[in-house]
Amino acid sequence: MSGIMLVDRFPKEIITVKNRILIVEDDEGIASAVALNMQFVGYDYTLFDDGRRAAESLAADHAYDLALLDIMLPGMDGFELFGYMEKYAIPVIYMTAKTDSASEIKGLRDGAEDYIVKPFDMLTLMVRIEKVLRRTGKLNTIYRVRDVEVNSETRSVTKGGEPVELQPMEFDVLLLLLKYKNLTVTREQFLAEVWGADFMGETRAIDMKIAGLRKKLDLADAIRSIPKRGYRLEDR
Repeated sequence: MSGIMLVDRFPKEIITVKNRILIVEDDEGIASAVALNMQFVGYDYTLFDDGRRAAESLAADHAYDLALLDIMLPGMDGFELFGYMEKYAIPVIYMTAKTDSASEIKGLRDGAEDYIVKPFDMLTLMVRIEKVLRRTGKLNTIYRVRDVEVNSETRSVTKGGEPVELQPMEFDVLLLLLKYKNLTVTREQFLAEVWGADFMGETRAIDMKIAGLRKKLDLADAIRSIPKRGYRLEDR
């Protein structure tokens, strides 16, 4: 199950190359939810429900930026499968129902980048994925929505190819919305990620930055207000 989506209304030379994620999970509900959120955020993915089949597939195709591995898998468990990831230098996040500290210690000591216990919040998983991709130097730095292009490294923004000047915090709010495109970013998450945990002001500051982005980038209909929660950048 894989999906590189080409956006027809943009020229081919600016189509985003997506980070590619391997998902090995035998719980159909969890696998479907993770895959759906991958699509929403903008990752490409390949999904397996059997550890051995995933391992055997790597000989022909191992161009992954990250692997999400369950531990209790049919065919081959996640700990054994980790050795195959290591062979091809694929960073690993375990997502598992195993809550015992011995399993977590083993996973991290063996070399996994992170260990997340089910059930987990999907936005939390996306944040952890982004942090691992950034830490391992694999994170794509160009984000696009409609005719807006954002470079997170140079902190530059263009619309229709023309530069747009944003305030530093407007840029940070926009980048957070783009990173979790099609997912709701809560007010608490905005404050923690942009203003910092020690911010003592009112959340009205978020609304002001959103208003500025909607006007400057003509995204009034794309940046949706989610009552009592926060905002979501929609690009379906």
